[in-house]
Amino acid sequence: MTRKRPEELRSHRWFGVDDLRAFGHRSRMLQAGYAEDDFRGKPVIGIINTWSELSPCHFHFRTRAEEVKRGVWQAGGFPVELPAHPVTEQYQKPTSMLYRNMLAMETEELARSHPCDGLVLLGGCDKTPPGLMMGAISSGLPSIMVPAGPMLRGNWRGKTLGSGSDVWKYHAELRAGNITPAQWKDMEGGIARSFGTCMTAGTAATMMLAVEALGFTLPGASSIPAADSAHPRMATETGRRIVEMVWEDATPQSLITEGSVDNAVTAAMAFGGSTNAIPHLIAMARRAGVMLDLERFDALSRRVPLVANLRPNAGEYLMEDFFYAGGARAFLNRIRDYLDLSARTVTGRTMGENIEGAEVFDDSIILPVDKPLQAEGGLAVLKGSLAPNGAVIKTSAAEQRLLQHTGPAVVFENYADLKKRLDDPDLDVTADSVLVLKQAGPQGGPGMPEWGMLPMPKALLKLGLRDMLRLSDARMSGTSYGTCVLHVAPESHVGGPLAFVKDGDLIRLDVAGRRLDLLVDEAEMERRRAAWTPPVRRYGRGWTSLYLDNVTQADEGCDMKFLEGTAPTPEPDIY
Repeated sequence: MTRKRPEELRSHRWFGVDDLRAFGHRSRMLQAGYAEDDFRGKPVIGIINTWSELSPCHFHFRTRAEEVKRGVWQAGGFPVELPAHPVTEQYQKPTSMLYRNMLAMETEELARSHPCDGLVLLGGCDKTPPGLMMGAISSGLPSIMVPAGPMLRGNWRGKTLGSGSDVWKYHAELRAGNITPAQWKDMEGGIARSFGTCMTAGTAATMMLAVEALGFTLPGASSIPAADSAHPRMATETGRRIVEMVWEDATPQSLITEGSVDNAVTAAMAFGGSTNAIPHLIAMARRAGVMLDLERFDALSRRVPLVANLRPNAGEYLMEDFFYAGGARAFLNRIRDYLDLSARTVTGRTMGENIEGAEVFDDSIILPVDKPLQAEGGLAVLKGSLAPNGAVIKTSAAEQRLLQHTGPAVVFENYADLKKRLDDPDLDVTADSVLVLKQAGPQGGPGMPEWGMLPMPKALLKLGLRDMLRLSDARMSGTSYGTCVLHVAPESHVGGPLAFVKDGDLIRLDVAGRRLDLLVDEAEMERRRAAWTPPVRRYGRGWTSLYLDNVTQADEGCDMKFLEGTAPTPEPDIY
């Protein structure tokens, strides 16, 4: 393997030449207390840190960055920490998805404008793995991720709780009058017991696993609980490895292939992962020049069995259990027949070599492929007159009786309308109804909020019902469950068919046939389109205005038009 020479490092242009500008760069490092031998002729490693005091999933990244630095120093590199947008799922409104592309752009620009030779990406909570990866891919620099890892199991009154999933479950029981407000309040202290991401098979767990399957973490890194002592050890080893990756010139472009992208999708499907993985992986793949689309997702989902017995996929266990059962390496080894084992990874070895010999210690958690939770992956892609460009459903979290269903629409024009009318005693809704939410897509939200798990009407909860068919152009949390059709494209805001649905219209879902149809004749649809008035734009400045002008639809990955593509970016001039 050909190795770079020190004078071939990007950072050499900043620190290694003898001119006025380099004098200034070196003198400022001396100002910071470093000796010239600390940084000159060594790989400069940018540690892109999404730590924030408003990001509980990432509380430990303040120390993990130091542990990464330890590894970089040990391997003969020079670490520099660069803070980036935390994209906080819990607190950022109207939705963190609005800011994923901001993080992607920030990561790319931080890397390209500074003297970085390689990147360590610290992320985990939902939008940070795709945002960091999108930016790192576009930067073209050797990159590796330190996944945040899941938090510890929740506990309340002797019951094991899963973040998100049990929030929805017990909130429904609260609304039905089956638990008291005091009991509900008491649960707050038990459902999130440590730093780290949601410990269900939600978006964070899905995306960390997908990044590992893509080949961009150390083997097994994605499933280590955040509070486990193995986590800081992994961070330090990651710091050591990135230095070697720089010398080896192991860029994202040299690692990402159609096979490695398929590995990421296949892992997410066999995991029964979040529907959010679909736009994220599409955006990531397209940054690398791999044209991933919904059809490829569906083809891979039909091929691979669902073998992770985890909540909320009608499963029993949580990510801590998954780790003890063998974790990501054992899971990937179990589905090895469905993976491209020749795909290269950040270790310098292939995927097959990374997972060779990994054992499953509990077959009830990571199931054998011949005894799966379901024969196909956990997600399905739908098309039809209501979703010409596609929609998605998490079949593993739905009631099977509803996967083929026809019912009358109960329409909410936006989320405020839903909140106002959902529990109205006069709402004309039955168990056969289809709840429909508009104005929740990439532009309508804006940012495609996680509103897609529409709450059950109180009237139906009191009858003992806990699921019904619900559909929208929104996303839903990966911790959610229920028969929810999501990501309807084109969205209602831009005049997709969803915009024209009215109360009482019959909607037909046929998951086996991969269809989602509005049973309204074309003449009537033409009348509705002619009478439709586009929504008034609510944002005239700032990031949101830029986002609305450039964001693509859900089936295209919700990337920004000006950030798509693989055209090379010139190195910055230094005068």
